[in-house]
Amino acid sequence: MQIISTSIANEHAAYLAAVACAERRALHSFFDQHVIEDENDGFIAIDEGDYDALPMRVIDRVVHTVPGGMSDEF
Repeated sequence: MQIISTSIANEHAAYLAAVACAERRALHSFFDQHVIEDENDGFIAIDEGDYDALPMRVIDRVVHTVPGGMSDEF
């Protein structure tokens, strides 16, 4: 029998939800979508285009990146 603590299961669910959000947003964005670990909210998805240049304090917390899905080559 495998026992998973509730806090670990909740953290994993929050991570998967943030990744799913980043993947949905990436389809309609020119910018990469990043999942970052947040002290208060667990994991959140941010759009790289929301910031001029990501500050180092944010870059250090990136745990997953989904490339932007739109291209302006047309």
